[in-house]
Amino acid sequence: MDQQTSREKTGIATEKPARTALGVLALCFALSVLGRGLGESFTVFLLPISESFGWDRAQVVSVYSVTALAGALASPLIGRLFDYSGPRSVYSLGLLLLGGAFLFAANASQLWQLQLSLGLCVGFGIALIGNVPNSILLGRWFGPRLPTAMAVVYSATGAGVLVLLPASQILIDHVGWRGAYQIFGGASIILLVPLLIMPWRLFSTGSPHLARNQTTDVSSGEGWTLANAMGHHAFWALFSTFFFTAIGMYAIAPQVVAYLIDAGFPPLQAATAWGFSGVVLLFGMLGVSWLDGIIGRRPSVLFSYALSIFGIFLLWLLQWYPNFWILAGFVVCFGSMIGSRGPLLTASAMKIFSGRRVGTIYGTISIGSGLGSAFGSWSGGLIHDFSHSYNPLIVFALVAVILGMIPFLVVPALRR
Repeated sequence: MDQQTSREKTGIATEKPARTALGVLALCFALSVLGRGLGESFTVFLLPISESFGWDRAQVVSVYSVTALAGALASPLIGRLFDYSGPRSVYSLGLLLLGGAFLFAANASQLWQLQLSLGLCVGFGIALIGNVPNSILLGRWFGPRLPTAMAVVYSATGAGVLVLLPASQILIDHVGWRGAYQIFGGASIILLVPLLIMPWRLFSTGSPHLARNQTTDVSSGEGWTLANAMGHHAFWALFSTFFFTAIGMYAIAPQVVAYLIDAGFPPLQAATAWGFSGVVLLFGMLGVSWLDGIIGRRPSVLFSYALSIFGIFLLWLLQWYPNFWILAGFVVCFGSMIGSRGPLLTASAMKIFSGRRVGTIYGTISIGSGLGSAFGSWSGGLIHDFSHSYNPLIVFALVAVILGMIPFLVVPALRR
């Protein structure tokens, strides 16, 4: 009888942390949906803002570039803030920044005001509710299963794009871009209320089973340091892969909706089509991860690049053949691969640079993605303004994607 009671108590004790872990995962997923969706919604606002002020494409896209750059450079600071203040303060500050930034942007009259609000503040706000704090918090609950948990959170990018891009276009059609930003700002502030009353003390503690294991796990050595890692060819290979791939993806992504409208598609159809990339992104991410277990990492990564390149080719065709099937092919091939390589590149970095400082090393490597996103989006706008055509932009993106693929062809640590 005592043994049965003991087993029942053990089962209850195991079940409760498991439920809490799933709750934390759901929270991180929801915050990522909000953050990534709000960030990518700028692709829908690009044309209305440009037409409202008469600015050229490079000026408007510079806002998107500042967003990406701010998010990248904020990552190390956010990690320290998380350790010092905990998740409640970090996430709350993120929603507060987003709310204030969108409300300010709704009343902006100059470019620097949009760069400050939609660029700097939104970029920092998205990072505060994004992958860095999510990975730290989920690591306390999932431990060795963190890659699986992060794959779920990564898929939030697709969900955010799917929901918020069409919603943004509908709001713009009904209340204008300023009214849409007022709604975004107000909604972010309102969401602070349920966020603040969540059981953060419980969430911050982490799984008792993981905590118990960590107290008995003593590392026998220092392992990799950031300085040592930066002297290794794999560090710069991964950094360059993140950097050039992001340039190629984000030279195109901010201007997709505008490109489709110029090609002859109605605005809502263009926004919805690109928003549907959120659905295919989920399948693309799961599919590439599944291939990783079947044919290996390098072939899986190269296959994903092949799909991206074919998607860019289909985008080029759309300016002459604006039909549903080519559009669908572009969304499936290009949209499904945005971010799909992220979990695999993360796993490669974690494997090569495993040790106490793997988070710091990976965080530094991932800065390449933010820098590439910022440079790619800004360069894409500049190229379009100079050429008054999308063709040089498409060539630029294609070359960048190929450069991002090259390390997996020539670098020994990534070929194995």
